Amino acid sequence: MSATGDKSIPFSLIGGDVTIAGNLTASVDLHVDGAIEGDISCAALVQGPDSRITGHVTAQSARLAGLVDGSITAGELVVESSARITGDVVYERITIEPGSRVEGRFRPKDSDAPATELKLITSDS
Repeated sequence: MSATGDKSIPFSLIGGDVTIAGNLTASVDLHVDGAIEGDISCAALVQGPDSRITGHVTAQSARLAGLVDGSITAGELVVESSARITGDVVYERITIEPGSRVEGRFRPKDSDAPATELKLITSDS
């Protein structure tokens, strides 16, 4: 039971002043504004723009806005414009906003195809 008396907690929050060294597993949604040095496995991940994750991320859905130094495996992935990712990305569905930076290879989940490099093309019109 939580401090508020509620038996079901819909998400967990890691504040900007928190640093975790070690792997993190959550059965609920996770919102990260702090720093994590270790692997993350959760249902859904929302990463704040000032946060830092060093390790592998595995989630059913992920919305990344900060720094990720490690590989990512997600069913649905949104890479926001402030995101900086260094590592390979495995996904089912992906959205990459202009201005984000990803250094790594992309591969569709459940695909036998080799990883390919993805380049963002923007229209000047």
